[in-house]
Amino acid sequence: MTRYLLSRLGQSIVVFLIVSVVVFFAVRTVPQDPIYALVGEDAEGYTPAQIETIREEFGLNRPLPVQYMSWVGDALKGDWGLSFQNKLPVIDLIKKRIPFTLTLAVGAMAISIVFGISTGVIAALTRNSKWDMMATGSAMFAVAVPEFWLALMMILFFGVTLGILPVYGAVLIWDDPIEGFRLLIMPAFALGIGGAATLMRQSRSSMLETMGEDYIRTARSKGVKEKTVIIVHALRNSLLPVVTILGLRIGRVLGGAVVIETMFSWPGLGQLAVSSLQKADYPVIMAIVMFSSAAVIIANFVTDIAYSYIDPRIRYA
Repeated sequence: MTRYLLSRLGQSIVVFLIVSVVVFFAVRTVPQDPIYALVGEDAEGYTPAQIETIREEFGLNRPLPVQYMSWVGDALKGDWGLSFQNKLPVIDLIKKRIPFTLTLAVGAMAISIVFGISTGVIAALTRNSKWDMMATGSAMFAVAVPEFWLALMMILFFGVTLGILPVYGAVLIWDDPIEGFRLLIMPAFALGIGGAATLMRQSRSSMLETMGEDYIRTARSKGVKEKTVIIVHALRNSLLPVVTILGLRIGRVLGGAVVIETMFSWPGLGQLAVSSLQKADYPVIMAIVMFSSAAVIIANFVTDIAYSYIDPRIRYA
């Protein structure tokens, strides 16, 4: 087990470094010139000599490999540079936005897990019933519907027509629990319902397969209560593929909430990423992408470790 953990950790570090190289050189292909973020919209009023001085100050005139090595060295020391837009430390901007992104991610994952797994298990236990067909049809619809369209419909119905939920802004739950929860409902639901549908379909399929296993019939023949058979024997052994999807979903929610954050004016990393891309703010873009990459890598690492605890048949050398 220890050797496996070290191997996976080494692979994760290599992947993280590869991502940093790809992203560093990819963002330099953005057509927007970062000089506009550095000097504002009046860049035309600067002389070529002044522009070159600014580029030199921020190291933009150096060869890209040199810039990358300099960035890596600073990042390892905890210095992620200054934002081109406002000259503030990038790490401070990230710290300010992370709580909002994590709050949205936790809310979306809670909706995905609660609705997805519960409806999937119930649909499997009531196979071919009206409930099963309704749950399966709803899941297929939720998978097919784009997140931005669902968010727009929710804004129009709950925010504009009924006026019962706020449609923009965010408040941290620990600052104002009631208002924070009201502001979280729509973006979390819009972001989490697709994951709930995916989990529902996988939970149903896995549960149906598990309920047909010999050890389930054996437990029933021994007189084990049906509730115990379902929860202790069937549910636990059907969770392995579900956990795989959960691990992938966590990374996607943390790194892919750009559209939802923009639509609801949610001040998270996604919204910051959009404004940074528009201004070619290299340091901020790099920090956000690396945070998202780390979230995906960690989520997959934890998922692999969870396998051995969910299914005792799995052992790593």
